[in-house]
Amino acid sequence: MFKIIVELFFLVIIQAAITPFIRRLAFVLGAVDNPNARRVNKKPMPTIGGLGIFVTFNIGTFILFREQFPTHETFSILLASSIIILTGMIDDVLELKPRQKMLGIFLAALVIYFLAGIQMNEINVPLSHQVINLGWWSFPITIFWILALTNAVNLIDGLDGLATGVSMISLTTMGIVAYYFIPNRQIYVPIMCFMLAACLLGFLPYNFHPARIFLGDTGALYVGFMISVLSLKGLKNITFISMVVPIIILGVPITDTIYAMIRRKLNHKPVSQADKHHLHHQLMRMGLTHRQTVLVIYAISLIFSFFSLLLLLSPNWGIWPLGIALIIGLEIFVESIGLLGDKYKPILHLIQKLINQRTVVDPKVQVWHLGDEKPEQLKAKKPAKEKQDETK
Repeated sequence: MFKIIVELFFLVIIQAAITPFIRRLAFVLGAVDNPNARRVNKKPMPTIGGLGIFVTFNIGTFILFREQFPTHETFSILLASSIIILTGMIDDVLELKPRQKMLGIFLAALVIYFLAGIQMNEINVPLSHQVINLGWWSFPITIFWILALTNAVNLIDGLDGLATGVSMISLTTMGIVAYYFIPNRQIYVPIMCFMLAACLLGFLPYNFHPARIFLGDTGALYVGFMISVLSLKGLKNITFISMVVPIIILGVPITDTIYAMIRRKLNHKPVSQADKHHLHHQLMRMGLTHRQTVLVIYAISLIFSFFSLLLLLSPNWGIWPLGIALIIGLEIFVESIGLLGDKYKPILHLIQKLINQRTVVDPKVQVWHLGDEKPEQLKAKKPAKEKQDETK
């Protein structure tokens, strides 16, 4: 274990050393993010930061931790992730259309499903001993899982260090869950999670506000893709709870993605159309600075991670109350920051209505602030001392 920790620390150093060279390469290739109406950056910023993460991760995979991983599966993941990196680099340089990016992710997902053999085949129904065999549904569900998580991480990459930090927190939690809670665990799955988290840790000093390099679509797509694959491999066991856990761990990107889709549908806009109403945009509108917004979202991600661990430690009867509490709490938070708009606040309006119904207002009572003119009731009412003098 000590050797693994030392090698993970060495990966952090390698990533920190490689990133300045990737930054220079980005300028050479023209992979630069110029400021526009949707961007937060005020000056041209090099992208393709994910290329360095890809290189460092594979140094760990094929050199430092080579004996830990099965050969066929490792090379299959390398091939699939190479497709993702190529798609992301083309997008960072030439700007692909959303459908073209989805095609690249889809091709990589096919490699994972057919060549690597990483699939979701069956689910164990909670509170029973029944196992649902997905059959031919295994293919569309697995592909959808990869497409959804890859794009979810890509969508939150809107502020300096945001996607990097949230992904690092999620991967660390996934590694802990895969090591301690998943039965028949394979040690290389948590190692892969910790390796990618170490790469992100080495990249974070260059990416945190004020950033010197962005993840770019190269990095956001790659990190999201690897999270989806590792969650399938390590967390998508046959139990229902292990299916829900990665969704909760990735609560920040998944929540932001789902509500972005709902928001655009409510506003009669295409789902793929970008806007400035994501979670980080709304927090900044509330007056938080760039750095404060990122740190708040880190804290939210930690809460989701803690909740996922709590779910695994809970007895069967405690799972449903925890789940309901999470959903209600999440909805109240979403409504309070206006993630779907100022008008859509059903739960907050319901709470306000209940409070108003229980509040009894006496029409005879008038409020008087010291220094203001006295209400008529107080003017007409004489002090007790004056009344005593009159009786005398």
